Amino acid sequence: MKADIPASLQDSLRAVSEDELTLCDREPIHIPGSIQPHGMLLVADRGTLDVVAGAGDIEGRLAPQWLGRPLASLIGSAAVEIALGIEDETSAVLDPVTGLVNSLDGVAHRTGEYLLIELEDAERAGASTARIFTRIEEAGAALARTHDLLDLCEAAVQQFRAITGYDRVMIYRFHEDGAGSVVAEDRAPHLVSFLNHQFPATDIPKQARALYVRNRIRVIPDVCYEPAPIRAAEAGLSEVDLSDVGLRSVSPIHIRYLQNMAVGASASISIVMDGHLWGLVACHHDEAKAISLSDRTACRILAHTLSQQIAAKDEAELTRERVRIRASEDTALALYDPESSFESFMEGAGPELCRMLGADGLAVLSGAQITTFGRCPDEADLRTIGEWVKDKAAPFPFLTDRLALHWPEAKAFQSRASGLLAVSLSTETPICLIWLRAEKIETVEWAGNPHKGASSDPNAVLTPRSSFETWSDTVRGRSRPWSIAEVESASRVGRLLRERRQAIRLRELNRDLLETVRENQLLLQQKGFLLREVNHRVQNSLQLVAAFLRMQARDLDDAATKSQLSEAQRRLNAVALVHRRLYSGESVEIVDLSRYIRDLWTDLASSMDGVWAERARLDLAPVQIAADRAVHVGLIMTELVINTQKYAYDGKAGPLAIRLDQHLGRFRLAVSDRGAGKSRDHQGFGSKMMRAMVDQIEGTLEEAGNRPGLVTTVSAPVERSLHHGS
Repeated sequence: MKADIPASLQDSLRAVSEDELTLCDREPIHIPGSIQPHGMLLVADRGTLDVVAGAGDIEGRLAPQWLGRPLASLIGSAAVEIALGIEDETSAVLDPVTGLVNSLDGVAHRTGEYLLIELEDAERAGASTARIFTRIEEAGAALARTHDLLDLCEAAVQQFRAITGYDRVMIYRFHEDGAGSVVAEDRAPHLVSFLNHQFPATDIPKQARALYVRNRIRVIPDVCYEPAPIRAAEAGLSEVDLSDVGLRSVSPIHIRYLQNMAVGASASISIVMDGHLWGLVACHHDEAKAISLSDRTACRILAHTLSQQIAAKDEAELTRERVRIRASEDTALALYDPESSFESFMEGAGPELCRMLGADGLAVLSGAQITTFGRCPDEADLRTIGEWVKDKAAPFPFLTDRLALHWPEAKAFQSRASGLLAVSLSTETPICLIWLRAEKIETVEWAGNPHKGASSDPNAVLTPRSSFETWSDTVRGRSRPWSIAEVESASRVGRLLRERRQAIRLRELNRDLLETVRENQLLLQQKGFLLREVNHRVQNSLQLVAAFLRMQARDLDDAATKSQLSEAQRRLNAVALVHRRLYSGESVEIVDLSRYIRDLWTDLASSMDGVWAERARLDLAPVQIAADRAVHVGLIMTELVINTQKYAYDGKAGPLAIRLDQHLGRFRLAVSDRGAGKSRDHQGFGSKMMRAMVDQIEGTLEEAGNRPGLVTTVSAPVERSLHHGS
């Protein structure tokens, strides 16, 4: 079915300029000023609890006179109490509300100083809670029986279609560039398949993807609806934030998009993993179709189960790949002979190292010498590649599956080197290991031409792509991407080869220049003595300052000043701990952030109430980070713990969780409590210093409700960006 678009919607579409269409990311879709008419919206002031705005047929379905009335007189006191208990970015399902015609299902949200109440016709009698949970249990069991990711997605679309009854259900997975593809589909026989088709990033703008993370299910029962505007007693209330409202009116451009696909009704269910939007369960129906609140709840729960299954299967696949690669590593490194040269070792191990990472070629640049395995560009091109990548591959591996995108000169040899993974070894003779992958020419099937612009006719109704017929595009200059396990292996092999290269060099020096080696060993001993002496003096200085602070605190009667001195001691301990780890570890440049944070927490807990150590929970993934950045992170964590002690529990002990993980090139440190919540507005020295530390590591700091309590998340690149000043 492809119905005519209402006149009001056509007017909205005509009001959108071509520039606005190409810049859809700027559209304020969270404040549309209207809702879909199959439901009603009440906006109440949280202070007075009076209804100050509303939308939909409230007069005909709830109360003839509603504006300005107490909210409790419309939905009941019990529902108001539930609504008052929710926090921002959360929702609560209310007990059925008695309407003029029938019962109404209600959902409450909170946005700033307002309560938002969504109301729509209640589900027909007979929908038991037991039946709903049985359906969810059966669907979850079907997902659990799958073997791999593709099998899981295929089972998921079948279960979602069984629950919703839509003509088409698809699993849509996002790519890193914002585009996406349909990886599984269950559809009615008369529909054309979109399976394996790709859609450009512009089809789902950035702000829409952000709302999909926040609002996990969005339903459009009739794409040809007439928007119901928000009616308010005061100007400005029509622009209230509807980010969490399921009835929120949809962008006119998205409506036209669905019309062009001949869709009569749609639903989108978010698949979220670790706070990231992995994909969507996209549902289409030929005709108008509503989904009950219980079915929407079942879909939301099933989507959460699906995300857990995806994470489990991804982790299992990564584990299998790591085991396979480690076996190849062992095979290659077993060829190491302490009596042979590095070049001899590479001659024997090179083919296995190339196969290990699934590379088409491997080039080893050792000074002026080049050794190759497999298919590589010619020697002159390899030298050019080595010069370009050697600094970028130290101390961490450099990788790309689109070399020409970063370095246009590489287009000349992209047929053999479109993918590159390089490790630079800092030895006396600079060594660079470069794994190469050939160009993988792909024919990508798009759902419509992603490059086709809007109509040039200024009088025409502005529309998105009008055709979704299969459109093929040939992609060049890209290789198969490198996996996390492959990058880990390259880094590990580089470290081991660096160590063994150094050992071989030391043996050669010992054989040829024994006396010189002895002198060098003496110099190394002296250097170690000096380092220990410097460390000893620095530690003494830090201990002296700490002792001075303790003496000052002991002699003061002012509790606030003593607390400030105690906080200063903790910050000092954070710096001292990094210093000790630098001089006790193998590297003076790189620190394992997880070990540092665990040790820092131990130090912090020892200076606090002993109950803190019992109530704390640490979930720390290994993250290798530069020492100077670790100091900043340590100070940030110290401030977050201090703030938790001061503000969450008013100085008393309470539950505390510290989590560290890494996603691609960024780490995330989250400190959460179950205390007083988000009402913290402190601009003291500690808060200012913490934000300055976050800026220094090019990071972001976000606070969110923990229901109850507060979770503060710091996210920053593992490596300092090249353009960032010191």
